[in-house]
Amino acid sequence: MSKVTAPYGSWKSPITSAYLTSAGIGLGQLEVGHQSVYWCEGRPMEAGRVVVVRRDSKGNSADVTPAGFNSRTRVHEYGGGAYTIHGDSVFFSNFADQRMYRQDGTSPPVPITPDPPFAASLRYADARTTPDGQTLVCVRERHESEGEPANELVAFPADGSKEPRVIASGHSFYAAPRFNPDGSQLCWITWDHPNMPWDGSELWTAHFNSSDGLSNTRWVAGGASESIVHPDWSPEGVLHFVSDRSGWWNLYSERRSWIAPVVAMDAEFGIPHWVFGVPRYAFLSEESIACIYSRQGMDHLAVVSFDGTMKTFETPYTSFADLRSNGVDQLFVIAASASIPPEVISLDVGSARRGVLKSSMSVELDAADISVPEPIEFPTTQGRTAFALYYPPTNKNYSGPADEKPLLLVMSHGGPTSSAGSALKLPTQYWTSRGFAVVDVNYGGSTGYGREYRERLNGTWGIVDVDDCIHAARFLAGRGDVDPKRMAIRGGSAGGFTTLSALVFHDVFSAGASHYGVADLAALATDTHKFESRYLDRLVGPYPEAEKLYRERSPIHFADRLSCPVILLQGLEDKVVPPNQAETFVEALRAKRLPFAYVVFPAEGHGFRQGPNIQRAAEAELYFYSRVFGFKPADDIVPVEIENLG
Repeated sequence: MSKVTAPYGSWKSPITSAYLTSAGIGLGQLEVGHQSVYWCEGRPMEAGRVVVVRRDSKGNSADVTPAGFNSRTRVHEYGGGAYTIHGDSVFFSNFADQRMYRQDGTSPPVPITPDPPFAASLRYADARTTPDGQTLVCVRERHESEGEPANELVAFPADGSKEPRVIASGHSFYAAPRFNPDGSQLCWITWDHPNMPWDGSELWTAHFNSSDGLSNTRWVAGGASESIVHPDWSPEGVLHFVSDRSGWWNLYSERRSWIAPVVAMDAEFGIPHWVFGVPRYAFLSEESIACIYSRQGMDHLAVVSFDGTMKTFETPYTSFADLRSNGVDQLFVIAASASIPPEVISLDVGSARRGVLKSSMSVELDAADISVPEPIEFPTTQGRTAFALYYPPTNKNYSGPADEKPLLLVMSHGGPTSSAGSALKLPTQYWTSRGFAVVDVNYGGSTGYGREYRERLNGTWGIVDVDDCIHAARFLAGRGDVDPKRMAIRGGSAGGFTTLSALVFHDVFSAGASHYGVADLAALATDTHKFESRYLDRLVGPYPEAEKLYRERSPIHFADRLSCPVILLQGLEDKVVPPNQAETFVEALRAKRLPFAYVVFPAEGHGFRQGPNIQRAAEAELYFYSRVFGFKPADDIVPVEIENLG
């Protein structure tokens, strides 16, 4: 069958905006119980509700979380680690009131923490039970009527018979409380302002008693310039953790107060602590440990023997998350690739036989409609190189005109200490299947390339990230892959800041889209949540000492330099980047009579979770580009008001 020749951007795609929500769910937080496997499903068509699902040994899956409950925590605002299990009991944080609930078997959930003084003011995350199941220890974030929230570790009976009591406090943040096998010791991580956990954190241990709390507290590792993540105890009671002391997040163990690497590689065995409960290794026996490591933007799954040998599994996947084991010979992990959507799989360690327990997608896509990324390394400023994934336009039924080059969308990821992964992402394929080329940039500061690469952004946010995005676009234009006159940049949150900065301070791009993006650095430094309230100290400089620099880097103050159209999409309940930043930018655009569109979502926070809103955001952006670049989309889209566009 011959292809239809049509302008780039106008192709009819099998990936509708409805597919972005109805065709898929989010998968996360695997847990392994006795003859059962649990995971979380984020369901856009249920207003973003997160449900704990149990799969039994017979292969039957059923929802654990009943209607009216949402297993999601707001600690650090980004959450994660919203539930834990013991036997047939599930303990979870409910999103609406942020109380911890206990659910035994199929019985209704029962609250086991008290009513907070005011709505959602006591928040719980990353809970673990003692081995006997009698006591819970978790991170609590306490919001008072005034001042900064307090973070601490608390312990309380698993039946809720007593109120939580503080067992550790005094640090800015706590994470990852983990019991040793007999419950006599607890380890955890702390970090303090102005550090973010990937800048510097500390690992602690102490003796634990359910009646007396902690005693004999001991510092193990970490500091202001060493990041510790993913601590846990082996079945034999040996403490393990991931540290970047070598310049790479590698796996270590402590034996008889001596810390040694389990494996030493120029690879990342850890990821930054944005959310709780994302394990990257799992114990199999006294002699081996399974682990995920990343190189050049791709993940690998391996088993490391304690004699130092490592076996990497050959699988079709390039992205792994939430690794668990049955402690013997079975692994459970969320796996994906550029052509395989995220799915919960089991893996037999001996035979490498795989089984799919749950796919995140309910429909099958034709492989001929999927754009497979090309990892690229390209030159950037100061003689350096940076990294990205390039997705060419792909649709089995269409090709572009011979005399036309594709439109390019440059994606600047959030974080900014995050990364552009290789897992199949329908939002990316939404664009490529319509005739857009996409480049997902892992600019300097991104995770996955070692600490030195991550620290490129220190003091240079708004410069290095922008330069790398610009050079990625120019690299592709220079290769002849895209039209240099039809390049747009888009991003959310920190990626929105990169987007707005690129549009304001440079003239490379012809359009841009900011999803809940940062426009005013000073406002972000003074009006954001605790977790990120000192983030900019390293990325820009201490505030208010560096107030002049904050102003110079903030696109809000230079909106008059913008020379191309921009669309802003914003949730009105966003606590990370409050809507007043977008609104201030809109006022400046309106005063300068520059073309723009502003689309708001009243019931959304930082990131869009509700199905209709996700669809509307995608369609609005597509409509916006169609007007700017002059093509007619194949989709039937409700128009977006674009002010000042002739």
